[in-house]
Amino acid sequence: MKDTRRTRVVLGALLVVALAMITIDHRGGDDSPLRGLRGIGATVFGPVERASASVVRPVTDTFETIGDAPGQRRRADRLERENQELRERLRGARIDEDKAAQLQRLLGTAGMGGYKILAGQVISAGQGFEDTVTIDVGSRSGVKRDMTVLSAEGLVGRVTRVGPATATVLLATDQTSSIGSRLEGSKEIGIVQGGGRRGLGGQSETPLRFQLLDAAAPIHVGQRIVTLGSQGQRPFVPGVPIGVVERIERSTGGLTRTAYVRPFVRFTSLDVVAVVVAPPKKNPRDAVLPPKPKPPATPSASPSARPSQSPRGDDPSPRPSGSRSPSTEPNAGD
Repeated sequence: MKDTRRTRVVLGALLVVALAMITIDHRGGDDSPLRGLRGIGATVFGPVERASASVVRPVTDTFETIGDAPGQRRRADRLERENQELRERLRGARIDEDKAAQLQRLLGTAGMGGYKILAGQVISAGQGFEDTVTIDVGSRSGVKRDMTVLSAEGLVGRVTRVGPATATVLLATDQTSSIGSRLEGSKEIGIVQGGGRRGLGGQSETPLRFQLLDAAAPIHVGQRIVTLGSQGQRPFVPGVPIGVVERIERSTGGLTRTAYVRPFVRFTSLDVVAVVVAPPKKNPRDAVLPPKPKPPATPSASPSARPSQSPRGDDPSPRPSGSRSPSTEPNAGD
């Protein structure tokens, strides 16, 4: 369209009319005389506005999403880190709770035996031919060679090597291990020897063997064994539980007997242990042994039901009066 005077006049007139209509409509509010025209305009141009919005909105959202993507990623990373920290805290709380329970039971065992202990934790297992573990306490804490090591359940072994912050423990299951022992409730003594790694690997063989010094001394399955104690209380203090007799074998000549012993300690899952740094003032003997399990209750025999009729219940004939039953007949000569 050419920019002529007439065009400018028409445009000016339209602007004046538009301003006048806006002023009248605004002042009139709901009672505006232009209310009808406004409704007609909404009816005509509403679909066009909605169509335009439906086309423009996805494009706008896409640009907003692209612009906000780095922030969303940072928030997701932060939430993932927070979740990981929470999981680690929960795991640490469970581990600490378990260790606290083990330590509490260990202190109870030491208290019953009168042992002065130094608690430690198993940090690695030996990879050579010996059955050993490494614990996280050493000479700086007062650990010395040939000290007894125990857990809350019983005897673990003895210290063989000591460093400033760690120590090596030879387990009672090692084949070279030899422990002076005593049967529960008796003065009979013997030697407990380790069965080696075969016993620790889940095989049927029990890890420990016990031989009485007196081959004729009484011994039975279920009897428990404790440490006898060494001269000078090293390497073994007295009264530490070792295990339970599971099987007894007599040699061919009948001169010796070997008992196979299930240890109280689970050597494949050692965690919190203690080194006995001072022996008891007196021999605890059997005081440290756990309470014996109660024997299972034997079900009592229920009384047999009284028969409702005699075996000849189908016999309709009545019993003669004055007759005795066979069980009440008098014996001959009465």
